[in-house]
Amino acid sequence: MEVKRSPEVGDSGGDKSPDFAAGSLVGGYEPIADVNSPHVREIGKFVVEAHNKLAATKLKFQNVIKGESQVVAGTNYRLTLTAKIGGVSKKYKAVVWEKLDDTKELTSFKPL
Repeated sequence: MEVKRSPEVGDSGGDKSPDFAAGSLVGGYEPIADVNSPHVREIGKFVVEAHNKLAATKLKFQNVIKGESQVVAGTNYRLTLTAKIGGVSKKYKAVVWEKLDDTKELTSFKPL
């Protein structure tokens, strides 16, 4: 598992961009229809594992609440997920870049 953090750690500007309707922006984020699909859950687990490795924490992945994807040179996944730490469930927002060679890179992770 490749774990890298992009030089600019943040929300990738997603919260600051104009609010466009789904499908109206070429290259924009589209809602993920099934956040419980095995692939989306795999991305969510990767998020928690990568964050734990980078921040020396012991979060435990629970589930993906919602998600969006964006086709780039690969796919960006912007996920809202829950994870437990010390028996307490908390929400997080993360962005993962899944590259064309199927490697993944955590580009953003923050508590909500």
